[in-house]
Amino acid sequence: MNEKLIIAVDAMGGENSPKKIIEAISDIIKNDDQLFFNIFGNINLLKPNIEKKKIPKNRYEIFDSQENITDDESPLQAAKKGNKSSMWQAIESVKNNKSHIALSAGNTGALLILSKMILNMIEGIDKPALAGLWPNKKGMNVVLDLGANIECNQKNLVDFSLMGSSLYKSLFPDDIPKVAILNVGSEEIKGHDIVKEAYQVLKNKKNKEFEFKGYVEGNNMVSGDVNVIVTDGFTGNIALKTAEGTVDLVTSELKKSLNSNIYSKILTFLNYINFKKFKDSLDPRKYNGAIFLGVNGPVVKSHGSTDSLGFAYSIKMCKKIITNNLMEKIKKNLN
Repeated sequence: MNEKLIIAVDAMGGENSPKKIIEAISDIIKNDDQLFFNIFGNINLLKPNIEKKKIPKNRYEIFDSQENITDDESPLQAAKKGNKSSMWQAIESVKNNKSHIALSAGNTGALLILSKMILNMIEGIDKPALAGLWPNKKGMNVVLDLGANIECNQKNLVDFSLMGSSLYKSLFPDDIPKVAILNVGSEEIKGHDIVKEAYQVLKNKKNKEFEFKGYVEGNNMVSGDVNVIVTDGFTGNIALKTAEGTVDLVTSELKKSLNSNIYSKILTFLNYINFKKFKDSLDPRKYNGAIFLGVNGPVVKSHGSTDSLGFAYSIKMCKKIITNNLMEKIKKNLN
């Protein structure tokens, strides 16, 4: 077996945990002999699920946690639990070099605050960014920030560009990151002062690690002409939720139309393969997993409501991040 890649998993975060977490780990290791899991959570809940899935003992280690952080707890409440929580212990495992990366489907605000407290920030970075995947017509986008920061200044947007391009290169090493700032127009004179200042800095920056493509408007985010899209967390989160709602609307209305009468049902049957491809291409589980960029250690956030398949995709993201040395790429870009 190749050198072990160790993922620290907060097994208590998110809906239907730890069941879905263990199912995802079980499915992943069937086709991957490189991954090892440090699993943090209530041992009395973890053991029965692990035994049911018959996960080999040489593929994991359980760390019993007395506390777990719920979705309705504030970051301050989560911090007060200290190192007794499964989330804290998973992140601390990265700090202590016991794991290469931490993964949780738990409380986003708590995960961000604990990551900053335990791992600290990368030198020179003022704010972390939550970066996620977003499909486009030619492949995939990295979009950031998706909600970690309501307000950002010019330096933050430049930092996000450097870190986002590093993430893209780690996930898709054969492609060139093409960075753009989300704006109300594509012309250089458009937008408020912060995006204009960031534009000028990136325009004049000689960085061979990515191409700066200027501005991108909301309707062109999925064109594929750019693949790293930078904005503040307020705008990014609204854009994300709008896209998710639009996908839900399109798929539900299409399903309703395809089952409206006998002729539609026959057409659906005859085009089953094409409709399945369409549905699969918009399946949000395949794009599950967002990473906090800027903290001095990789931490990935899985969607709390996803199922075992979605969590498995976030595990795959973790492996790419480790294998392609994301942290080294970020620090190189910043320098």
